[in-house]
Amino acid sequence: MGVRKQAAILAAAVLVAACGPIGYVTTVRDASPSVEEARAVNAAKYAPYEWTRAVAYLRQARAEAAMADFQAANRFGRLSAEAATKARADAIRRAADPRLMDEITAPPGAGATPKQGPRGLAPAVEAGAADDETPSDLEPR
Repeated sequence: MGVRKQAAILAAAVLVAACGPIGYVTTVRDASPSVEEARAVNAAKYAPYEWTRAVAYLRQARAEAAMADFQAANRFGRLSAEAATKARADAIRRAADPRLMDEITAPPGAGATPKQGPRGLAPAVEAGAADDETPSDLEPR
Protein backbone atom coordinates (compact mmCIF):
# COMPACT_ATOMS: atom_id res chain seq x y z
CA MET A 1 0.00 0.00 0.00
CA GLY A 2 1.27 3.41 -0.84
CA VAL A 3 2.08 6.00 1.79
CA ARG A 4 -0.59 8.35 0.43
CA LYS A 5 -3.26 5.66 0.59
CA GLN A 6 -2.33 4.83 4.21
CA ALA A 7 -2.42 8.52 5.11
CA ALA A 8 -5.84 8.90 3.49
CA ILE A 9 -7.22 5.91 5.43
CA LEU A 10 -5.77 7.25 8.69
CA ALA A 11 -7.23 10.71 8.04
CA ALA A 12 -10.66 9.20 7.30
CA ALA A 13 -10.53 7.14 10.52
CA VAL A 14 -9.66 10.23 12.56
CA LEU A 15 -12.52 12.21 11.01
CA VAL A 16 -15.05 9.44 11.62
CA ALA A 17 -13.92 9.09 15.25
CA ALA A 18 -14.33 12.83 15.78
CA CYS A 19 -17.97 12.89 14.61
CA GLY A 20 -19.33 11.77 18.00
CA PRO A 21 -17.93 14.68 20.00
CA ILE A 22 -18.87 17.18 17.31
CA GLY A 23 -22.47 15.93 17.24
CA TYR A 24 -22.58 16.04 21.04
CA VAL A 25 -21.38 19.64 21.15
CA THR A 26 -24.03 20.64 18.62
CA THR A 27 -26.81 18.78 20.44
CA VAL A 28 -25.92 20.16 23.87
CA ARG A 29 -25.47 23.63 22.36
CA ASP A 30 -29.13 23.35 21.30
CA ALA A 31 -30.36 21.79 24.57
CA SER A 32 -28.70 24.16 27.06
CA PRO A 33 -30.37 27.36 25.77
CA SER A 34 -33.71 25.54 25.61
CA VAL A 35 -33.38 24.63 29.28
CA GLU A 36 -32.41 28.21 30.14
CA GLU A 37 -35.42 29.55 28.22
CA ALA A 38 -37.68 27.21 30.20
CA ARG A 39 -36.04 28.40 33.42
CA ALA A 40 -36.71 32.02 32.44
CA VAL A 41 -40.48 31.42 32.24
CA ASN A 42 -40.52 29.63 35.62
CA ALA A 43 -41.07 26.16 34.19
CA ALA A 44 -40.14 24.58 37.53
CA LYS A 45 -43.41 25.97 38.91
CA TYR A 46 -45.69 25.86 35.89
CA ALA A 47 -44.43 22.70 34.13
CA PRO A 48 -42.59 20.68 36.79
CA TYR A 49 -42.70 17.32 35.02
CA GLU A 50 -41.28 18.54 31.73
CA TRP A 51 -38.80 20.81 33.53
CA THR A 52 -37.48 17.93 35.60
CA ARG A 53 -37.15 15.77 32.49
CA ALA A 54 -35.27 18.48 30.62
CA VAL A 55 -32.79 19.06 33.45
CA ALA A 56 -32.28 15.35 34.13
CA TYR A 57 -31.72 14.54 30.46
CA LEU A 58 -29.24 17.40 30.07
CA ARG A 59 -27.34 16.21 33.14
CA GLN A 60 -27.33 12.65 31.77
CA ALA A 61 -26.13 13.85 28.36
CA ARG A 62 -23.15 15.49 30.02
CA ALA A 63 -22.46 12.39 32.11
CA GLU A 64 -22.54 10.13 29.04
CA ALA A 65 -20.22 12.46 27.18
CA ALA A 66 -17.81 12.38 30.10
CA MET A 67 -17.68 8.61 29.64
CA ALA A 68 -17.15 9.09 25.87
CA ASP A 69 -20.50 7.52 24.96
CA PHE A 70 -21.40 10.22 22.48
CA GLN A 71 -24.26 8.32 20.88
CA ALA A 72 -26.09 8.15 24.23
CA ALA A 73 -25.09 11.75 25.00
CA ASN A 74 -26.64 12.92 21.72
CA ARG A 75 -29.83 10.99 22.43
CA PHE A 76 -30.15 12.50 25.93
CA GLY A 77 -29.34 15.94 24.56
CA ARG A 78 -32.16 15.67 22.01
CA LEU A 79 -34.58 14.46 24.69
CA SER A 80 -33.55 17.36 26.92
CA ALA A 81 -34.17 19.92 24.19
CA GLU A 82 -37.60 18.42 23.42
CA ALA A 83 -38.62 18.38 27.10
CA ALA A 84 -37.35 21.95 27.63
CA THR A 85 -39.31 23.21 24.62
CA LYS A 86 -42.48 21.54 25.92
CA ALA A 87 -41.81 22.85 29.46
CA ARG A 88 -41.44 26.40 28.14
CA ALA A 89 -44.67 26.19 26.11
CA ASP A 90 -46.63 24.67 29.00
CA ALA A 91 -45.24 27.19 31.49
CA ILE A 92 -46.25 30.12 29.29
CA ARG A 93 -49.71 28.63 28.76
CA ARG A 94 -50.29 27.90 32.46
CA ALA A 95 -48.92 31.26 33.62
CA ALA A 96 -51.38 33.03 31.31
CA ASP A 97 -54.36 31.05 32.67
CA PRO A 98 -53.96 29.97 36.33
CA ARG A 99 -56.96 27.61 36.00
CA LEU A 100 -54.73 25.35 33.91
CA MET A 101 -52.61 24.65 37.00
CA ASP A 102 -55.23 22.00 37.83
CA GLU A 103 -53.54 19.89 35.14
CA ILE A 104 -50.54 19.43 37.39
CA THR A 105 -51.94 19.63 40.91
CA ALA A 106 -52.98 16.52 42.78
CA PRO A 107 -56.68 15.87 43.23
CA PRO A 108 -58.16 16.39 46.71
CA GLY A 109 -57.21 13.59 49.09
CA ALA A 110 -54.34 12.34 46.94
CA GLY A 111 -51.87 12.96 49.76
CA ALA A 112 -54.08 11.35 52.41
CA THR A 113 -52.79 8.48 54.48
CA PRO A 114 -54.10 5.16 53.12
CA LYS A 115 -56.45 3.08 55.25
CA GLN A 116 -54.79 0.25 57.08
CA GLY A 117 -55.72 -3.31 56.32
CA PRO A 118 -55.02 -6.43 58.35
CA ARG A 119 -51.63 -6.65 60.06
CA GLY A 120 -51.16 -2.87 59.67
CA LEU A 121 -50.61 -3.02 55.89
CA ALA A 122 -52.42 -0.83 53.40
CA PRO A 123 -54.91 -2.87 51.37
CA ALA A 124 -54.14 -3.42 47.70
CA VAL A 125 -57.78 -2.65 46.83
CA GLU A 126 -60.04 -0.32 48.81
CA ALA A 127 -62.81 -2.14 50.68
CA GLY A 128 -65.89 -2.42 48.49
CA ALA A 129 -64.07 -1.32 45.32
CA ALA A 130 -63.91 -4.03 42.68
CA ASP A 131 -63.83 -6.90 45.18
CA ASP A 132 -64.85 -9.32 42.45
CA GLU A 133 -61.66 -8.51 40.51
CA THR A 134 -59.32 -9.50 43.36
CA PRO A 135 -58.18 -13.12 43.05
CA SER A 136 -58.94 -15.15 46.16
CA ASP A 137 -55.29 -16.14 46.61
CA LEU A 138 -54.34 -12.45 47.00
CA GLU A 139 -56.92 -11.62 49.67
CA PRO A 140 -55.61 -11.27 53.24
CA ARG A 141 -56.03 -14.29 55.45
